[in-house]
Amino acid sequence: MYRTLVFMVLLSLTFSCKNETKKPSEEKTTTYYLIRHAEKDRSAPSNPNPVLTEKGTQRAKHWATYFDTIPLNKIFSTNYLRTQQTAALVAKNKNLPIIPYDPKNVIDAEFLKATEKNQVLIVGHSNTTPMLVNQILKQQKYEDIPDNDNSRLYVVQLKNGQATSEIRTVNLPN
Repeated sequence: MYRTLVFMVLLSLTFSCKNETKKPSEEKTTTYYLIRHAEKDRSAPSNPNPVLTEKGTQRAKHWATYFDTIPLNKIFSTNYLRTQQTAALVAKNKNLPIIPYDPKNVIDAEFLKATEKNQVLIVGHSNTTPMLVNQILKQQKYEDIPDNDNSRLYVVQLKNGQATSEIRTVNLPN
């Protein structure tokens, strides 16, 4: 009798359980953080590859602090000293390599696929950073960054085929 009762309960449970379909996993957002390099040394105007000034070094440290709580999967930078120096502390803190890129050829299908569902920092220049944002957005939305603005952060998100963007200002602490 006990066996029959157990069998009936198990049989009842088997047929009463709904065959629920699994929900499709939510598509994860791809987020790009794009910044211009920190303040560069302008003491030798003919130097095409200057380093950061003292204020630029402070800003690079501030960027590292800013990104401390933001998980990043990849960091890209042009091969100029000022962009590499701006990215260096973030990369060190995140234990990530700095991946060099050519701003003329970076945003293509291969790049978008390689960075899909990641959080990516891209360090560029006053003219290339907005250009890259526009390429990700597939529209001409942003103009070059004013030469005296090193505090601008573009945040571009791709989710379910939709792109959104915003500009944040990240000032140095007083």
